Amino acid sequence: MAKKPTARTEFVFFNVTYEDGSQKSNRKVPADVVEDPYDKDGAIRKAIEAQDLVISEKSGLPPLGIKSITRAK
Repeated sequence: MAKKPTARTEFVFFNVTYEDGSQKSNRKVPADVVEDPYDKDGAIRKAIEAQDLVISEKSGLPPLGIKSITRAK
């Protein structure tokens, strides 16, 4: 029996620069977050901060402050 197709989530990629000068490239943010008409920049920042929080909990290190976020080309 054939499997049903799963819902496909589209992503938009961003480069993140942190306050300590480090940079992470191609961070994935769901496209529906980017398309938020009311607070696009805030929604993107919140999504990346949530990802950073999960990463920091797993690594045991505190999350870094975000200095800037730019869309990857």
